[in-house]
Amino acid sequence: MKLPVYLDHNATTPVDPVVLERMLPFFREHFGNPSSKGHAYGWAAEEAVTQAREQVAELLGAAPEEIIFTGGATESINTAVKGAAEVYGRRGRHVVTVQTEHPAVLGACRALERRGFRVTYLPVAPDGRVTPEAVAEALTDETILVAVMWANNETGVLHPVEEIGSVVRAHGALFLCDATQAVGKVPVSVEHVDLLACSAHKFYGPKGVGALFVRRGRRPVRLTPLLDGGSQEGGRRAGTLNVPGIVGMGAAAVRARELLPEETRRLQGLRDRMEAAFCAVLPDVVVNGAEAPRLPQTASITFRGVRAADLIARLRTLALSTGSACASGSNRPSHVLKALGLSDEDAAATLRFSLGRFTTDEEVRYAVGQVVAAVQALRGEAAGVAR
Repeated sequence: MKLPVYLDHNATTPVDPVVLERMLPFFREHFGNPSSKGHAYGWAAEEAVTQAREQVAELLGAAPEEIIFTGGATESINTAVKGAAEVYGRRGRHVVTVQTEHPAVLGACRALERRGFRVTYLPVAPDGRVTPEAVAEALTDETILVAVMWANNETGVLHPVEEIGSVVRAHGALFLCDATQAVGKVPVSVEHVDLLACSAHKFYGPKGVGALFVRRGRRPVRLTPLLDGGSQEGGRRAGTLNVPGIVGMGAAAVRARELLPEETRRLQGLRDRMEAAFCAVLPDVVVNGAEAPRLPQTASITFRGVRAADLIARLRTLALSTGSACASGSNRPSHVLKALGLSDEDAAATLRFSLGRFTTDEEVRYAVGQVVAAVQALRGEAAGVAR
């Protein structure tokens, strides 16, 4: 068993060897620019991008022409939120989102507020879900966009996307879904959304490449491009395409489709056994979002009476996090856990475990033993100080 054991797959995943093998020729042999239409190097690159677009579209149940390649999910989300506001702001200036969204969505919404838009940040139930009824109640004649993530990056909680999509469609607003944590882990379809963002490095592809689905069939969506420049991606995203990254994203999409059913069962079994072991051995352990549908490989666990930062400092042979990688370095309690109703103390006592394609049963058993020992030691030290 290789140390440290990596249990932070919601932050990023290793590139699958099959994906890497597919990418390598596009760094050296097939290095052309797909916008170079006059020679074979450009043709080969363009063909590879076309194939990758088809592969990503197939994973999402989209048409290839509805896929825009970007630099990652954050760019995709900003393009969707700001681009929709630019086009549809004449109809209304109200946006609805959820308090537990990723910082990319929340940050883009705050940017709209600085431009005079009004944003409603919906609370979630104690299990971490937002209800379709809450979304419906928030909609007004001014609402142009609703942004609800598919799966939460900290707790793994899954929102009822289909039901929310029906509510939003009936109202006539656009529905943006940040599916960054869901793609490759659970079945994802664009059937009930108008815009969807994802990132390759969350499902064993390379960093620095993502995709944005923009509906073109029923009720085609128009967006103002985020970047000004060339006419790449049909004029929807300027800049030379990252061909090796795009090829890798396509290969990762194919691999995800192949492995999804088997991996879902295996990882959920590992996750459930891990949670059960913690709850059986340690008192005052809470699994956040346990009553809701969740990603099969994500566990947000509160170990009351200890600080997560102190736990991580002792767990040098484990790669874990306290929450979103995009919020690391912040001393503030997790906005996701606070929205679930956790106190500052409990939020600061929470670790996120996110298993992955290459996680083994041996690694999980080792991690449980290390965490249990560290929690018991820290609680013992705290009890000694209290006496």
